[in-house]
Amino acid sequence: MTRLSIGEFAAATGLTAKALRLYDGMGVVRPAAVDEGTGYRWYEPGQVADARLVAQLRLVGMPLARIQQVVSLDPEFRAAELRSWWRQIEAEHLARRARLALLVASTGEEQMMRIDQEIHPKVAVRSGRGQRELQLDVGHEGRRVYAVADGFGSDPALPKAVATALQAQGEPPIDTFDPLEFLDAAVARVAAAVRPYADAGTTLTMLLVGADRAAIAHVGDTRAHLVRDRSLERLTRDHSFVQSLVEEGRLTPEEARVEEDRALITRALAAPLPAESDVAIVAARPGDRFVLTTDGVHAVLPAQELAGLLTRAVDPESVVAAVEAAVAEHGAPDNYCIVVVDLPAL
Repeated sequence: MTRLSIGEFAAATGLTAKALRLYDGMGVVRPAAVDEGTGYRWYEPGQVADARLVAQLRLVGMPLARIQQVVSLDPEFRAAELRSWWRQIEAEHLARRARLALLVASTGEEQMMRIDQEIHPKVAVRSGRGQRELQLDVGHEGRRVYAVADGFGSDPALPKAVATALQAQGEPPIDTFDPLEFLDAAVARVAAAVRPYADAGTTLTMLLVGADRAAIAHVGDTRAHLVRDRSLERLTRDHSFVQSLVEEGRLTPEEARVEEDRALITRALAAPLPAESDVAIVAARPGDRFVLTTDGVHAVLPAQELAGLLTRAVDPESVVAAVEAAVAEHGAPDNYCIVVVDLPAL
């Protein structure tokens, strides 16, 4: 039987050579032979199916020890093992949800927010089509509400629907109000606006600036950042399948970097994905800078380069212009949008 080189085996399994070396080190996909002189790995054609299975099981978060157990079984017995493992995962999820509900109830009422009419943030918005056929990114600038949305699909009318929904939500009341309730309503409005578009949807990150705090609603892989004292802090977590597994410790960062579907999102405003947003409240101080970006910015620019641009002590318009120029230098492979909101300093 002819053995396969690591390159041939990678092509046959849909994995990368880097991923195969990683799985070899983990002990879950061992080569059939390793040349002692060259170190070349060789695989048997019969290993292709198991290698594909290992990759898929890692992407559903199965621990390595359990994967080894599944692979060791005859194929006819694997389905029962997979069902048993998932039933246990669901049972654990229900138990965690019940415990979390008790914790939420014990924290008391949600913090309220008020609007200070004397605060006038400086704002700049910049977006572009990049190398895409359609521009589906949207930036929204209100008086206290700001947002970026990254649309997907093939309907050119989608961005207008998103922009109209954001505009229709209006501004929060001057009196004390519940910021999470306001943002939930805004997200629901955008979700309703994109629902009529088949095979389309959008991610969304919204920022609501109050007198001494800011609230954020987030769905997908658009991001919110805070610049304070020339230091950059990311305020949101990407809702990607791979990222969630890394955070839970079910997938290693090394595996995430070699996974071709690492950008696949798990939450967006589109059927059938969940439409509920993450929500957060953070302290806001004079001189703070809030930045919203779509992945046409933060997935294109290296983290250090983006941080350098966002933390510059210049006005928002100069920041968005510099970011747009940097995206262009990197080829602008995707639609991009950036919103910069500077709170006045004391």
